[in-house]
Amino acid sequence: MKQKKVPMRRCVVTKEQLPKFELIRVVRTPDGDVIIDLNGKQNGRGAYLKKDITVIEKAYRNKILEKHLEVKIPDMLFEELREIVK
Repeated sequence: MKQKKVPMRRCVVTKEQLPKFELIRVVRTPDGDVIIDLNGKQNGRGAYLKKDITVIEKAYRNKILEKHLEVKIPDMLFEELREIVK
């Protein structure tokens, strides 16, 4: 039986290429809102983060998500990301 292809995505912090299910997608919607997309199907510009607390902290300190999504990221979003990883 043929094996199903695993979609690979790149973490914006570590630059590692990982399977999509090992990453968290953060999306800037067409309205300009920033949300966490757990299903991976939301419309908008997306950025992927590795499910690791150190990666999330580095993204917060260096404002990496703000650079990729080109919008101000609220601190509350990073709190939600920390809860998801734990």
